[in-house]
Amino acid sequence: MSVTDIEADVVGSGSSGELGPWRAWASATGPADRTAAEEGVRRAYRLAGLAEPERVVWVGSPRAAVTLIRELADRGPSVRDAVRSVPWAGERRRLHAELGAAGWSAHWSATGGRLWESVQALVDRIRTGVIEELAGRDTGKEAAEVRLLLLDAVLGQHDAPWLAAFAADEGALGALTQVCRSAGWWWPYARVAVLSERPVELHRDEAGRLDNGDGPALAYPDGFALHAWRGMPVPAAFLAELRTLTPERIRSEENAELRRVMLEYYGYDRYLADSGARPVHQDETGTLWRIELVEDEPVVMVEVLNSTPEPDGTRRTYWLRVPPSTRTARAGVAWTFGLSAEAYAPERET
Repeated sequence: MSVTDIEADVVGSGSSGELGPWRAWASATGPADRTAAEEGVRRAYRLAGLAEPERVVWVGSPRAAVTLIRELADRGPSVRDAVRSVPWAGERRRLHAELGAAGWSAHWSATGGRLWESVQALVDRIRTGVIEELAGRDTGKEAAEVRLLLLDAVLGQHDAPWLAAFAADEGALGALTQVCRSAGWWWPYARVAVLSERPVELHRDEAGRLDNGDGPALAYPDGFALHAWRGMPVPAAFLAELRTLTPERIRSEENAELRRVMLEYYGYDRYLADSGARPVHQDETGTLWRIELVEDEPVVMVEVLNSTPEPDGTRRTYWLRVPPSTRTARAGVAWTFGLSAEAYAPERET
């Protein structure tokens, strides 16, 4: 079979419809199916040639799991390599030998690769949140201990990307798939397995980033939560303040990244109007506005009136944010098209 044939086959096998369940499991919220998850865990131990764990303990979040594990003196060594890494590596070698390097790459791109970026970003964010809560600003021994315990986890529902590439319902990978569709992260040790519930809330924007202006973007049943605005981590108290923003409060914010979040929430055009900004240039393309910000780049925007009337006869106004170096409205509009002011000469403004 040629590489082209292989690529055609794997693209077909990685259709959006077939990836649908994996997407759903990766983003699932609500109570775990504890019976199915525990059955999958015990089967994973047996298929790895290990004795089943003496105990299976449930917790409300990855944070709670790390807290508990640090207190478990009798848990025994981690068996993550045996139950997860070894079967993963074996199946990857088999597929790589069967498909070849190019075929494997195409297969991954058509299956797990389509889920990887957004899921891995969520995993990284959860790890960071747990470290921040349990180790605070410590960058030494305590933070290292928390980080290592997080790396002992099998990711349950967030293992969906690579499990989708193998699509196994039998054997060791089938056992891991059973946990994937039933629970959150889990920690396999010789004598005890610690399993986490799934989140109860997950809010993301159209780009797949954590995003919620009205509360946690990700929340677990025990209260562990992450707050974010369009992917940017923010404090919980900060979000509560957004609904009462004023231009004065925005200007007084010392953190430039948080100030940008405020501006996005408040609206750049509204901020310009409420701050008493004055136009710095006007021509047939629109009006250029500019307002300075303390210890940050200025807000510079072009106000453009759509030449095509709406059904009711009105004309919609658009606000385009442009680089701080922009000096004319024409240059600003041209920049949005990737052109210089001299090269921008539309037959009709839209």
